[in-house]
Amino acid sequence: MTDDRSPTPADEQRGEPTASGDAAPTDAGDEGADGDSEAAAEFTIADFHDASQREGRPVLTAAAVSRALEIPHEAATTRLEALAERGELQRHAVSTDPVVWYPTELEDLTDRERVVVFPKRREIIVDRPDQFTRAQLSQFAHLADGNGEQGYRYVVRPEDIWGTPHDSFEDLARTMRQALGQRSEKLEDWVESQWDRAHQFRLVTHDDGYTVLEGQSAEIMGNVARQKLDEEHVHAPISETEDWVQEGSEAAIKRILYEAGYPVQDHRELESGEELPIDLEVSLRDYQRTWVDRFAEAGEGVFVGPPGSGKTVAAMGAMAHVDGETLVLVPSRDLAQQWADTILEYTSLEAHQIGQYHGGRKEVRPVTIATYQIAGMDRHRSLFDDREWGLVIFDECQHVPSDVYRRSTHLQSKHRLGLSASPIREDDRQTEIFTLVGPPIGTDWEALFDAGHVAEPELEIRYVPWGDDEQANAYGSADGREKYRIAARNRGKIDEVRYLLSAHPDAKAIVFVDYLEQGRELSEALEVPFLSGETPHHERRRLLDEFRRDERDLLLISRVGDEGIDLPTADLAIVASGLGGSRRQGTQRAGRTMRPAGGALVYVLATRGTREEDFARKQLQHLGRKGMTVREQTVERDED
Repeated sequence: MTDDRSPTPADEQRGEPTASGDAAPTDAGDEGADGDSEAAAEFTIADFHDASQREGRPVLTAAAVSRALEIPHEAATTRLEALAERGELQRHAVSTDPVVWYPTELEDLTDRERVVVFPKRREIIVDRPDQFTRAQLSQFAHLADGNGEQGYRYVVRPEDIWGTPHDSFEDLARTMRQALGQRSEKLEDWVESQWDRAHQFRLVTHDDGYTVLEGQSAEIMGNVARQKLDEEHVHAPISETEDWVQEGSEAAIKRILYEAGYPVQDHRELESGEELPIDLEVSLRDYQRTWVDRFAEAGEGVFVGPPGSGKTVAAMGAMAHVDGETLVLVPSRDLAQQWADTILEYTSLEAHQIGQYHGGRKEVRPVTIATYQIAGMDRHRSLFDDREWGLVIFDECQHVPSDVYRRSTHLQSKHRLGLSASPIREDDRQTEIFTLVGPPIGTDWEALFDAGHVAEPELEIRYVPWGDDEQANAYGSADGREKYRIAARNRGKIDEVRYLLSAHPDAKAIVFVDYLEQGRELSEALEVPFLSGETPHHERRRLLDEFRRDERDLLLISRVGDEGIDLPTADLAIVASGLGGSRRQGTQRAGRTMRPAGGALVYVLATRGTREEDFARKQLQHLGRKGMTVREQTVERDED
């Protein structure tokens, strides 16, 4: 596009190019012809996008680029013109403003995938990514925001590079270029530095059977490992780059060096235990097979995926790979029974080969399913230590960093596998999950939604009015936690639950509550049993089995259903209270509606005008970033 106007004083003052392309004089600095040429060659479209992000708009003047990148004005103009010559930028002159520049990509933005890299912030914004791009990005970046409205935002974190499945940096760089469609030297330089950090230390098995910590150099060994570790962790140096490790301190060493920014590669000869042939009698999906293959390469890891993505079945694929005796650790005896049933259904193992070890049963067999609490008790620990397990599976492994559950991770000499829908913790100790168990292995949720493996539920926050003035007045005079408790138990929610159930008469529904008294009130109002921690185990199983067999279409359940039992999937989930819980709790409850068939709904009830409104938004933000759509609706009284 040409510009027929004459140069204005503003053009001359800013040093903008005129229609003929000549730049007006500027006093902003002079790099010289050779310097301009060299700098222009190094200036890329990624630099323009970086400036665009800083300025907050996609169309920039040379002055804006100069300001954002802190370079002379004339240099900015030269570099912009160089990009225009390469066809990566377009220029446009308007009658009252200086020449503006914008990416050529903007012209066909709506028609194709677009990847924009911000190397300084280590962020990648992707519009309309295809499944190949997502698969490649998931190997070195974390999906931080997948709501799709502003593009998909990926962040490249140190732990993403530390846990990448590649054998060399060259392989990783090739994957990055395939995903980004370009080479980002600044980002690659940083990634290479993190790759190097992740390969400075490793644990190996000495010929005599004990464990050795090796450093890449005497300097890294002396300046990092020997400064951070003491006699509790290592006996004595073997050489300038090797230390003899105290038996049982492997987990502590890995955690300490990880926190120092140096993850330890675990190359020990892991025990495979007594041989136990296991055949998987179900076909794995492609992504599940990828998970198992990555576990097989590393000997450890954490399968991360939404509820309904088949993490348990993939774990059985890992069992079949190891072909050794297996210990499964779970949070509750209900999950222990469900694991036993699922292993019988999907593998070649027979009932006499599967045992349970918890408060109700004490069986140690080739495959044993035990609760974390029992495995951590001193009087039971020898039963697990003395057996040659080939694989230890940590179900709901987000619990592992807690002081009670951490004791179970002393089983460091075995293959280790964790399972989690959402490995996040409100105490920010989630990095310990990956040092104690293994690196994350998974697929981003949005990719599974798009592929149809897991249905994306529709989430709606509904702001409910008070059911009576007595509770509203009590809320106004209460303090702190009591305010939250009163809002959570708002009796107006009973009418709202009735309304939602009547609006979906054919749906199989689960209603969640956090308070026993509220659960009893709803149980009486809806004339359905209330399943809580007080419900006997045999009664729980009966109610859950009836729901699975479609003999019951409504479950009313307390927070015992968040992780302690494997709830069946439903068409409709109503969260009547529990918004003060963790982000993980929101994930678990929403996940009860995830399955290959679509049409699932999740309603979250919050008392209007109270702190519950903020709790609801914050709890569901996490799911919004994973790609789910979250709506908000204010309920009027005449809707009750």
